[in-house]
Amino acid sequence: MTGTTLRDRAILRISGEDARSFLQGLLTRDVPGLKEGEPRWTGLLTPQGKALFDFILWADGDDVLIDCEGSQADALAKRLTLYRLRRKVTIAREEGLAVHWSLDAADRPLDPRLPALGHRWLAAPEEGDASPAFRAHRLSLGVFEGAAELGQDQTLWLETNAEELHGVDYDKGCYVGQENTARMHYRNKVSRRLIAVPLGEADEKRQRAALPDLGLSIELRRVEGLDPAALPGWLAAAIGERAAG
Repeated sequence: MTGTTLRDRAILRISGEDARSFLQGLLTRDVPGLKEGEPRWTGLLTPQGKALFDFILWADGDDVLIDCEGSQADALAKRLTLYRLRRKVTIAREEGLAVHWSLDAADRPLDPRLPALGHRWLAAPEEGDASPAFRAHRLSLGVFEGAAELGQDQTLWLETNAEELHGVDYDKGCYVGQENTARMHYRNKVSRRLIAVPLGEADEKRQRAALPDLGLSIELRRVEGLDPAALPGWLAAAIGERAAG
């Protein structure tokens, strides 16, 4: 039994009267409108618009819970603390909760990136570890996450397919990296994309991560010349619609 707990994830609680306005000025998704049971995938970027951390936001009353990569939780908390300044915000680990995942939990929220990823929720940790199963399923759909796959300060947020995976709002106020991200969107200048290719077809110059256990190579490749058949269906459809429009 693998259970439902994703043991490679951690949760940070952002609380205090300035919590939501604080995050609103930093992240790619709108935070004040975050509602319970409606998680949002978002990113914390460099000023140039490159991915530093990606994570999922959950509302808990006025607090915001950050469902993040466990190995990066302390680094993320430290980065957020640097931005806090004198705001009335507390950033702390939420030890009593864990992230859960299942393909068969219709009463739970869907993953905010892609419905095919399955259902995701927060609850007390249970026995077992569903992390390997979720990772294999996620990568089979061509959805990437975390420092190893996205690359920290290496990949522009829109190159991670963030727009297609609902990871950016264009009608919110300014945030770190907003200027370049918005420019790329409105000028349709996303010239490269993260994709997964068979490991035997890997190009080390473009490679972000090699995954021998799954026989995959995650690479940043130019959109021009990409074979639509090599793309996950959701991404090929989105690129096709944009080109047609």
